[in-house]
Amino acid sequence: MTRRWQIKITLALAVGLLSIMGWVHFGGSDNEAKEDPVSAQEKTTIKQNYIKTRLSKYLKSYTKDGTVSVSFYNLGAKPGSKAAKASNADLYERGKLAVESRSHTKHVSASTYKLFIAAYLMNLKKKGQFSWTKANKANVSNMIVHSRNEYAESVLNRYGQTSLNRFIKRNNWYSPVFKPYKAAGTTSHSLMLVLRDLHDYKGAFSNRSDAKRILGYMGRQVYRSGIPAGARKAQKGTKVNDKVGWLGSTNNDAGIVTLPNGQQYLLVVMTHGHKQSGFSGFPKMTKRVQEIVYENK
Repeated sequence: MTRRWQIKITLALAVGLLSIMGWVHFGGSDNEAKEDPVSAQEKTTIKQNYIKTRLSKYLKSYTKDGTVSVSFYNLGAKPGSKAAKASNADLYERGKLAVESRSHTKHVSASTYKLFIAAYLMNLKKKGQFSWTKANKANVSNMIVHSRNEYAESVLNRYGQTSLNRFIKRNNWYSPVFKPYKAAGTTSHSLMLVLRDLHDYKGAFSNRSDAKRILGYMGRQVYRSGIPAGARKAQKGTKVNDKVGWLGSTNNDAGIVTLPNGQQYLLVVMTHGHKQSGFSGFPKMTKRVQEIVYENK
């Protein structure tokens, strides 16, 4: 190949590359020469990824010592709410901002196991083996609102740990939760799945009336210094239906959070070790999560 042809080929390749990069344009109008604008969907995806990156970084930092697990799942806006009609509704499409950290690490469940008991009872009700008698209403209310143990323990004794573990496993939740002579154990991811079924009226909670009763008890539970306190600090008027649990240095909270504009999310926080007591760190963490995702809106 002659030197002259080598130069021609090199120039042709260079021009082709520049054309591909958008630096050289042949023919057409100036508008055609411009790059295609970023679509609205692409902008939404970019912002979703930005939010998830920030949240993931924060949760990894929060859980780095191995004593904390967190699961966050955005449920999207309630139908007909202000948030559902907002221009940025697509940004908060259900599940698009979900982030977890150490969510499959087993923790002592403490009284959050009562969510599994509630699910089991609702499954029995679907089969005609449980009803909302006056006594049962009082028992389930005390189990959730005041986190009393007597009724939950009586359910375990009556139906057996094996039966409950089988039910839990069939629902693809972490199992076994119950073991002889050991504290019940679960994961933040598993509790998040239970909350999702409860919110969606699915699985054991497919009867809406029953699910709403359980949610009502959770909304009235008296231990509000964890997720509820942080959610309210992030934005006044935020509501939380949750179930707490504590045992020794274990402190857990699992909640369904509803912002004043109708946006909803699930948040589960499980902690243990370092002689932790109470829920002193939960409000700050919850507030920060809500700020990162919803920008106080």
